[in-house]
Amino acid sequence: MHIAILTRPAATFLAAVFVCLSTLVAQAQGYDTQARAAYVYDHGSGQVLLALNADEPLPPASMSKLMTLLMAFEALRDGRLTLETRVPVSEHAMSFGGSTMFLNTQDRPTIEELIRGVVIVSGNDAAVALGEALSPDGTEAGFATLMTQRARQLGMMNSTFENASGWPAENHRMSMRDLGILAQRLIEEFPEYYAYFQETEFDYENRSPANRFNRNPLLGLGIGADGLKTGHTQEAGYGLVGSAMQGDRRVTFVISGLPSSEARADEAERIVTWAFRQFVMRDVVEPGVELARVPVFLGAQQTVGLAPSEGIEMLLPALLDPEIEATLTYTSPLPAPVTAGDVVGELHVAQGVHGFEARVPLVATDDVERGGPMVRIGAAWTNVRGMVMGNADLPSF
Repeated sequence: MHIAILTRPAATFLAAVFVCLSTLVAQAQGYDTQARAAYVYDHGSGQVLLALNADEPLPPASMSKLMTLLMAFEALRDGRLTLETRVPVSEHAMSFGGSTMFLNTQDRPTIEELIRGVVIVSGNDAAVALGEALSPDGTEAGFATLMTQRARQLGMMNSTFENASGWPAENHRMSMRDLGILAQRLIEEFPEYYAYFQETEFDYENRSPANRFNRNPLLGLGIGADGLKTGHTQEAGYGLVGSAMQGDRRVTFVISGLPSSEARADEAERIVTWAFRQFVMRDVVEPGVELARVPVFLGAQQTVGLAPSEGIEMLLPALLDPEIEATLTYTSPLPAPVTAGDVVGELHVAQGVHGFEARVPLVATDDVERGGPMVRIGAAWTNVRGMVMGNADLPSF
């Protein structure tokens, strides 16, 4: 890895380091998806590998059931519900068509049965029954308002809900990035419930043998896929929030707007293959390695080294190296005394193609004591000469 150091004018108090792994700007690792919108996220590095129309609010169809599930998992975590809690089924919940558990008003399903009904068979009736159980006023509309409020708290700024199931509604919208944020939260915060997403079959009291199978096309392909939710309406097209684990890497993706279930299955498998095979984790910055030497004011030594206190890893294209820019920011000159290990600045690393960035503290590599009288006299004389030339300020002793 080649490191070239460029120093900007001292008045800006900035120095820059450009880490160029290649002169190629890595356009070649871009992914040409057939989806209308897509979002791919690598959990280990925190990098977004692909974002296509990722912030556009779109009809999410049944993929928005993940928000209903998240709020159910949160209620389980804080004790408002248990998996064994039984809840009623309203006429409103029973009235839904499409994919259902075939619930009726005589049923008292458990929360666990409803969760499995939502995850595995995408039951609209199950989602509404869950929503009504968690609603502040017992209605699905009240729960939808709560869903939108909770989404804002979680940073999902392009999500607005009108129902618990994803049933087509004019203002029921989510962005692919928001669905990715939601999936990440489900995976990382609720591992005890995540196994539900891997189940392939559920038939509540033998009522829906034709609708008992999980529609996730990736389950069982041997590519590490273990979640999460499909979606389809005429307006939304075919979509999938998926996740897969290979080795110690997990990737989550969201695709929407595919023309058929077959196209969705093909695109989902392609995108998983691309995400795992076209990227590798590399060390970009090593801790403790001196990156620059900067001036010290009134020090026994004129300069001191700067080094990152932590290392930085990046997920980078396996075959083509993108340009990576790293910027060192510090006050110049540093006032003496300086102790090795003192935080004296910040290193910012950015990989522009995928928008990844990281920041770590910069620390001094050496001890620099305050200089003696001769150093201060020399600094004063230098400053006086600068004042005569009109380019210095009176120093402070």
